[in-house]
Amino acid sequence: MAAEGGGGKCPIKRITQSVLVRLVWLHVLLFLSFLGLGSGHDNTASPSVRAASWSKCPLARASRFASTAFQHSPHPDALPVKAITCTAGPSQIHSASPPRSQFTLAAFPRTRTERDTPLRRRKPHLFMSAIDGRQSATADAAAPVKADKKRKENASNTLLNVHVIGLSHHNAAVEVREKLAVPESEWNAESARLCENPSVLEASVLSTCNRFEVYVAAADAHAAIRETIQALQERSGLSQAVLRRSLFILSGEDAVWHVLRVSAGLDSLIVGEGQILSQVRQCYLHGTEEDGYAGKVVARLLNTAVSAGKRVRSETSISKGAVSISSAAAEFSKFRCEMDNKRPFEGARIAIVGAGTMSRLLLVHLQSLGIRAITLVNRSMPRCLELQAEFTDMALTLKLADEMEDVIAQSDIVYTGTSATACIVTRARLEELGIGKAHPVMFVDISVPRNVEAECNDVEGVFAYDVDDLKMVVARNTALRRKEMLDAEVILAEEQDKFQGWQQSLTAIPAISKMQEKFEAMRADEVKKAANKLGGLSPKEMEVVEKLSKGIVNKMLHGPMSALRQPEGPEQKKRTLQILKAMFKLEKEMQE
Repeated sequence: MAAEGGGGKCPIKRITQSVLVRLVWLHVLLFLSFLGLGSGHDNTASPSVRAASWSKCPLARASRFASTAFQHSPHPDALPVKAITCTAGPSQIHSASPPRSQFTLAAFPRTRTERDTPLRRRKPHLFMSAIDGRQSATADAAAPVKADKKRKENASNTLLNVHVIGLSHHNAAVEVREKLAVPESEWNAESARLCENPSVLEASVLSTCNRFEVYVAAADAHAAIRETIQALQERSGLSQAVLRRSLFILSGEDAVWHVLRVSAGLDSLIVGEGQILSQVRQCYLHGTEEDGYAGKVVARLLNTAVSAGKRVRSETSISKGAVSISSAAAEFSKFRCEMDNKRPFEGARIAIVGAGTMSRLLLVHLQSLGIRAITLVNRSMPRCLELQAEFTDMALTLKLADEMEDVIAQSDIVYTGTSATACIVTRARLEELGIGKAHPVMFVDISVPRNVEAECNDVEGVFAYDVDDLKMVVARNTALRRKEMLDAEVILAEEQDKFQGWQQSLTAIPAISKMQEKFEAMRADEVKKAANKLGGLSPKEMEVVEKLSKGIVNKMLHGPMSALRQPEGPEQKKRTLQILKAMFKLEKEMQE
């Protein structure tokens, strides 16, 4: 017997037809409205003029009528939005543009002629009120406490942008850099301390021999930068005057471009050196650990930077034959040996204090320069034994740290590369031991913070150099790699566009989420009405209807959502979102 009131039709068939009629009609309206606004209208007109023209047409009235079927209540199936960022700057690079050249960051950009101004040179966004510390909160002097995770989760509905606050070999001397240096084991702790500030929502710290940089994501740029600088000032003990001269601040597109150049080795003291890429990768890995504070935006930026650095090294010749800090130190000491030590480099008695990565690279380059006998000093023996096993062609004499002074007294050249946070070689101790009286001694310190006190240069017969003294080798290396630098920046421009496209797509997520909620509410409401009219549907039949209606909604939304996620210019993306919000009356609901 036919179901009552059913006209002899199957209940599932009737409810399916009911849902299909309503949803397909709305889909047609949505599709035609996008076509109508995309063609046959003046796209050069202002959004308000086009909206007024659109509101008068019959299709708009039908769309408004259909939009009343949407409900405001969220649904469990609606996609969550965990983090939102705004796009960077509106400027774009064009293929016809000349290649970009290396730039030097400075806290106060100097006036330069048009000829000397490199393409994509960015003026740091200076917030001097931040450095003045106005309206800044005093950071807790206690040990870093994990920031409020709930506050970070609440940032999911906030548009974030990227900022870089830091200093490097370009604009800060080594005695300033060492004040802010942070051991890698403490990067996350420092990030956590920075994120205790209410405006800093994400943070990652990168600290190397030649730079200290903080990568921050925040909605309120001025407040976040002010709080970050205040925290750095309190930790380092540096005065405001020193920070004014040394810090650079970059935001948005400028910040993205800088991080990409750093990872590619274009901003390094030694252009093309490979160690910085592994350091940026470690910054990414630490930031995404359980106790890390690189959220969605900063993590994506660092991941993009690592990918860009790999591309540059595989697709250009910038890393082929490139020198590192260690190789520059070896070459520099060879050049200075005859002048300072009054003897040929090949016959010099050489010692290395420290057995880390830098010391290993030193051994590689000293071996290539013909050195066969070296004394290796370290606080523990296992790492020394590993290096001795690796460099079997060299005669390595191993000593513990308590014998360091005896080794220095018997050496002509001493390289220092330890992780000590204070000087291990001081003027007072050298004078007490009479170092330099019997024969000249050269110290080449490649550590930051420095291992050798600057005043050691005042001791007669002692010559002390640090990483800032390697500029002769640096200049020659940079000149040889000028073409590769330009080729690398073309690759970086592509990676920057990808990241900015990702950022732009995030601006559509709130509208997409709200549209999904509305469609889902409409679907659930229509299914409920039809089920009440039909009555007697079994749980299995209801499951089929639910699955069918959800599939229809998902397919209907796939096209519009894919279009919204496509990379567009900021103005075009804004215009598309305005049209969508006007059609479905999303603006008011998204503000609630």
